[in-house]
Amino acid sequence: MDLSYLMEWANLLLRWAHVIVVIAWIGSSFYFVFLDLSLKKPTAPELLDKGVDGELWAVHGGGFYHPQKYLVAPKTLPKHLHWFFWESYSTWLTGMALFTVSYLFRADTFLIDKNVYQWSASEAIITSLMLLLFFWIVYDSICRLFFKHPKSDLIVGVCIALFVVAMSYLVCHLYSGRAAFLIVGAMMATTMTANVFFWIIPGQRTVVEQLKAGQAPDPVYGKRGKQRSVHNTYFTLPVLIAMLSNHYGWLSNAPQNWVVLCVMMLAGALIRHSFVARHQSLVAGKTPSWRHAWVGCLLILALAVWMAPSKTANTQTVGASKNADTSSVSTPASNATTSIESIIETRCLACHNDKLMQKNVALHTPELIKKNAQAIYQQTVVLKLMPFQNATQITEAERAVIKAWFEKNQ
Repeated sequence: MDLSYLMEWANLLLRWAHVIVVIAWIGSSFYFVFLDLSLKKPTAPELLDKGVDGELWAVHGGGFYHPQKYLVAPKTLPKHLHWFFWESYSTWLTGMALFTVSYLFRADTFLIDKNVYQWSASEAIITSLMLLLFFWIVYDSICRLFFKHPKSDLIVGVCIALFVVAMSYLVCHLYSGRAAFLIVGAMMATTMTANVFFWIIPGQRTVVEQLKAGQAPDPVYGKRGKQRSVHNTYFTLPVLIAMLSNHYGWLSNAPQNWVVLCVMMLAGALIRHSFVARHQSLVAGKTPSWRHAWVGCLLILALAVWMAPSKTANTQTVGASKNADTSSVSTPASNATTSIESIIETRCLACHNDKLMQKNVALHTPELIKKNAQAIYQQTVVLKLMPFQNATQITEAERAVIKAWFEKNQ
């Protein structure tokens, strides 16, 4: 079988598996953040005597639940403990496998944009992997350095936010837009899993070992694990938008795309904070405030307005295309059909011809171009996903010609 066909199957199955384990990890993570922030101090003497520090009564699926949290650990260690870590590890493993199949194996086309930065595939691959490690090392150093500071949460939060902005700027100036957004998301996702692997789970295992040895558990492990768990919950929505941007070329390839990415990630973090603050408010008996969510939504709205192409610009682009297209395509743009065929031949036929039909789409005849007009318009004009990573360097003037051609023939 053809290698490209097998790669498509690998991409599909890995993406499917990745989404499944992501749902499992985020679901359990969000639930435990909600649970931790919703617990109330028990009043029952038997619970206090057992060392229960918080409890919650809940109803779900036709049954009542009564989760309890112990201060550091229970007096007697139960026989069976469920450990929440495979969701995190599986997410990272499937994500890295998907990144390898989708980008690293085809780095010349999908990872590199010569208009952004000119380097070899091996350099781009090695650097992308080193960036994942570098981000974790710096992040972990920040957390360690300020862990005992009285204002640790504020200082660490500001430092991490500035570091994310700096890395977003750097990566967006090294890689193609979609690859850059993905790498930034992968850096943060790798750090989330590293938090689980290096801090949260080892801390829990240490507490268990101390209990088995009859020692009083050291509360520092719980505090460190809590710090990293909180960071993970704030990273979640920024990571998700970085990953989802892969399907929206107009977002990741926008001018000043690093600003676009940072604003979207900030909006996601603010929206997530609203839910965290809501849990805390309800427990305290206060009216929940959605102001952080509103700020996040307003940031997204402002970004959409800022990025929106103006009608004047569109008119100028279309007008320019009628003159400028003669330099980028072999046939004058005055003949719409011929101009479209020339653009397709120059920019699309490398992957969509009678011998190589990527995504089962062929465009080597006027009839096939007409048949796939809707898809051509959606992929090249609306989403700007094609040509993938703009490997054939289609121009905005050519996109404008496709837009005018499609609208005229509707």
